[in-house]
Amino acid sequence: MLHRFSLNGYNIVLDVCTGVVHVLDDISYELSAFADENMTNELPKEAFDKLSNTYTESELKEAWSELYELHKDGVFCSKDDIKQFAGDTSKAPIKSMCLNVAHDCNLRCKYCFASTGDFGGGRKLMPFEVGKAALDFIVKNSGSRHNLEVDFFGGEPLMNFDVVKRLVEYGRKLEKEYNKHFRFTITTNGVLLDDEKIDFINREMKNVVLSIDGRREVNDKMRPHADGRGSYDEIIGKYKKLVERRNGGEYYVRGTFTHQNLDFASDVLHLADEGFDQISVEPVVCDENSPYAIKKEDLPQIFKEYEKLAIAYLERRKKGKGFNFFHFMIDLNEGPCILKLLKGCGCGNEYIAVTPDGDIYPCHQFVGQKGFKMGNVLDQNGSFDNDLKTTFSKTNIFTKKKCSECWARFFCSGGCNANNQLYNGDMLMPLEISCELEKKRLECALMIKAALADN
Repeated sequence: MLHRFSLNGYNIVLDVCTGVVHVLDDISYELSAFADENMTNELPKEAFDKLSNTYTESELKEAWSELYELHKDGVFCSKDDIKQFAGDTSKAPIKSMCLNVAHDCNLRCKYCFASTGDFGGGRKLMPFEVGKAALDFIVKNSGSRHNLEVDFFGGEPLMNFDVVKRLVEYGRKLEKEYNKHFRFTITTNGVLLDDEKIDFINREMKNVVLSIDGRREVNDKMRPHADGRGSYDEIIGKYKKLVERRNGGEYYVRGTFTHQNLDFASDVLHLADEGFDQISVEPVVCDENSPYAIKKEDLPQIFKEYEKLAIAYLERRKKGKGFNFFHFMIDLNEGPCILKLLKGCGCGNEYIAVTPDGDIYPCHQFVGQKGFKMGNVLDQNGSFDNDLKTTFSKTNIFTKKKCSECWARFFCSGGCNANNQLYNGDMLMPLEISCELEKKRLECALMIKAALADN
């Protein structure tokens, strides 16, 4: 299977099953439309009939022969040999946990999937004993895995900072006792950041996600305080201080764009101008009737924004002012393992979320969804729902019919199961708009790779 597109002067052909990217001249690109898994060295008659007015027969035969050599090498119209690995991985240990230490928030973001922080279940903070039991749970269920990942999440986790500190301290003790290593991360809206918290985060957190939507007017409209005050001026300086003191440590500023700011490339570039070089600004996912929802008629404008951003990305890189944009970061040399290609984030199988009450869900976006509670970390009788874990372990790009036929399947890994369930009522039914946005981002990312190789 091939995916063909032209962008920014590059003719690009992706061999879907190997991930090999070909940048072709015009004649080879036009001929690639006639290639398939059963191609031979003989120029197809339909290709000659269509292109002989533009190219000579010898030119066509020579270009076709070169494409056929790529096919023989297994990197052009290759067959899918990955599906054989798509099976039951329910015995995989749990390695990652989202620890919802606060179902409360000091902002009232208008598009918040978590009902302004409380996930629809009332405002509460996680007691230390619940968090302690959660860390015990992941250690107990991690098998031989050495590296474990725990993300402090909310709501706003810094509203429960003392518990975060105590849990990190407890985790360090578990590391020594069980030969494990915790990679702690935290996601914050920045309002409560101060020198003490910045120093703690930079010392203990492998990564930190700093929430901000971009330009002041965009951020303050979407991310106000409960009394309507904006948050931009309150957090931008704190973020700069945190990043500066991080001395190159992992972080990224993360925003959301909606139907009301479709010119989101300007928000990305604004954040880059403010000195942030690790940036993610992602499309909102919400009920289609929401005033913030991305609509089908928005797609052409959004596609132009991604192309605009990709070109600006390259131009700034040439000038020594480069930045990373999360959705343009793909690894064509090594990339993720086969299981990640097939299953994505591993939610409900290798990855879980824990609420302030200790309830276990497949991930933070499943919290509160009926039928998806998997157990409770305080239950010492082992009531964890392994049947549900098995269900998630069998969910992959080949159990999602639309994904199994899509050229982008090995990059997006089937999209977000939680969003599929919440907005389509079926984990196996991807959201059409999300798919279209993902494919456009990938085309831009592949073009960037071609341009960087060209330069």
